[in-house]
Amino acid sequence: MPLQFPFSAVVGSDDMALALVLTTISPDVGGVLVRGEKGTAKSTIVRALASVLPPIDVVAGDRFATDPRESTPLSPDGPFAADAPTETRPVRLVELPVGATEDRVLGSLHLERALSEGKAEYEPGLLARAHRGILYVDEVNLLHDHLVDLLLDAAAMGRSTVERDGVSVEHAARFVLVGTMNPEEGELRPQLLDRFGLTVEVAAPRDPASRVEVVRRRMSFDADPESFVREYAESERALTDRIQAAQKLVAEVELRDDVLLKIAEVCAAFEVDGMRADIVTARTAVAHAAWHGRSAVTTADVRAAARLSLPHRRRRNPFDAPGLDEELLDRVLGDGDPAPEPPEPPDPGGGPEGEGPDGSRPDTDQDGPGDREPTSATESPLDCSTTGSGDAESAPPSTPGEAPADAAAAGDAPGRPSTTVDAQTPYRPRLFTVHGTGEGEAGRRSRAMTQSGRRIGSRRSTGGAGSIHLAETVRAAAPHQFARGRTSGRLMFRPDDLRVATREGQESNLVLFCVDASGSMAARRRMEQVKTAILSLLLDAYRRRDKVGLVTFRGDRADLALPPTRSVDIAATRLEALPAGGRTPLAEGLLEVARVLRVERVRDPRRRPLLVVVTDGRATYGPDAVARARTAAAHLAETGVTSLVVDSETGSFRLGLARELAGALRAEHVPVDEVSATGLTTLVHDRVRPRTTTDTTTDTTTDTTTDTEGAA
Repeated sequence: MPLQFPFSAVVGSDDMALALVLTTISPDVGGVLVRGEKGTAKSTIVRALASVLPPIDVVAGDRFATDPRESTPLSPDGPFAADAPTETRPVRLVELPVGATEDRVLGSLHLERALSEGKAEYEPGLLARAHRGILYVDEVNLLHDHLVDLLLDAAAMGRSTVERDGVSVEHAARFVLVGTMNPEEGELRPQLLDRFGLTVEVAAPRDPASRVEVVRRRMSFDADPESFVREYAESERALTDRIQAAQKLVAEVELRDDVLLKIAEVCAAFEVDGMRADIVTARTAVAHAAWHGRSAVTTADVRAAARLSLPHRRRRNPFDAPGLDEELLDRVLGDGDPAPEPPEPPDPGGGPEGEGPDGSRPDTDQDGPGDREPTSATESPLDCSTTGSGDAESAPPSTPGEAPADAAAAGDAPGRPSTTVDAQTPYRPRLFTVHGTGEGEAGRRSRAMTQSGRRIGSRRSTGGAGSIHLAETVRAAAPHQFARGRTSGRLMFRPDDLRVATREGQESNLVLFCVDASGSMAARRRMEQVKTAILSLLLDAYRRRDKVGLVTFRGDRADLALPPTRSVDIAATRLEALPAGGRTPLAEGLLEVARVLRVERVRDPRRRPLLVVVTDGRATYGPDAVARARTAAAHLAETGVTSLVVDSETGSFRLGLARELAGALRAEHVPVDEVSATGLTTLVHDRVRPRTTTDTTTDTTTDTTTDTEGAA
């Protein structure tokens, strides 16, 4: 087994190290989610954690790591005799791959014995293997939501229950759940984010000396792993002893009522939802006190706990960045400490300049490791700000192919700066789907053949994932029993008899926005409507687990403002700063879309795209602008991409150019004010509501007015 980089040798991850240690001291804290950019040693420090944890005693031969001291162990391999042999082994670190199936996580029927011997025997999954250990999910934000929810439920309940294929099994599943993720690749849903006990933001050190130390240690380890590990062996042993002492002390730490009241005041001040924040903060504060050898919780423990347990619970909408106002935290906690602090336990060493793995130093404040300056990373892309000056006035309609009206609307002309306009509160948009049935990743948008959903048939097993279709397996084997020599007893099966269920569910898609940011869009009310509609569609894509991309066109070119990504909040940030002004290179925008889709078909062939073109349909840049735009639209239509044209043209006089573009694209045409699901429902209701004898005149007048407005 290859040697792991020592836990105490990692530089500059103080908050992360502390969070991991605290949740191993008190697993009831609920696990740790580590968010950070690539290359910040997230995986390295998690994999090193298991080596510094004290070993555990288990019942020998038990597949579920039962603790011999448990009086009523929850193990399918039990019951065990009082004098059952035991063994001591290291704590396991079980890694859950992103592509794992539900059967692999929960466990499943033992196929070989079920088919050959007729016995329904349970084969444990990863949750059983992780009992009393660490379950690590790298890139947890890319894991399917139902699996994340399943893991968090098991971690909270301390057991796993399996009901499938005629098997009913319950076993203990108490583990420390650790997830790491890069926010650039997409966020967890707020409901799932809240289920993690602690969350830590990590970043690469900016101090050159620290960066040099990181490189030096990494190169030393790669050159001679055994020598490097020996160098930190003493620090690792000291850290193990300290964790073991804290695990014994944690049950004796006193949490007084005045400290509980202070925790409640902190959670109320930060306006967190529910009571989970209070409970997690209290448990973390107790673990922090035990880690520092204290027998009672102090204000310093509460402060350290709040910094780890509250930032991700302050998010009011999916686009809000986690963060904590530490000045507010200090005001709520005040300066007084309920009790004096005992001397600091021995420092295991290993950190830069004598720091321990938790970042603490002798004779310093005991607030915990990683104290940093207050951050203000709490702004939301929904709170769009106006940059630039002046409001662009709505340009008068111009004949297609002419530039003056578009150019006058602001933008690229000298002395006419581009403008950015605020978006309003997003709304629930209509559901737009990709035509046909796909086979992409599970999501919540378009029809697809997936691993979850309703069963619609069966297929021959090819060794991949899928739940067994027992009836079809028996039906496939039945005609061959005589040829296989069966005279009585059980059915005789062969591997090619195995059938798995085919299921129809929903998939996630690539939602690619192509946004007109030219001068004709610069009028404040029009751009406000457009940004609000796009933001609402982005929020919908976030909830449906889609990838998103953003192409903008203005002036003389089109730009890929955001390559396709799962990080919808980054798309919202790019939208926030989107300026408007200049001519309208519609053809260039559509050609850039075609290029992006061509690349994505190679990179992610199973994910079907949904193109959303937001424009008023004008084309004013270059010779034969209108003809080139129609040619580009026809080219896109030939690729078969499902498209939607959101018509941003407003006012009583409309040219209808976006409708013509939709025809060329073979796309659905939707006016911007009908993107809202509520707005569409109201419109349909107004047109089809039943009439009564008493209000015939009123209804007739209303319908006539509505039809006239629609015609206009």
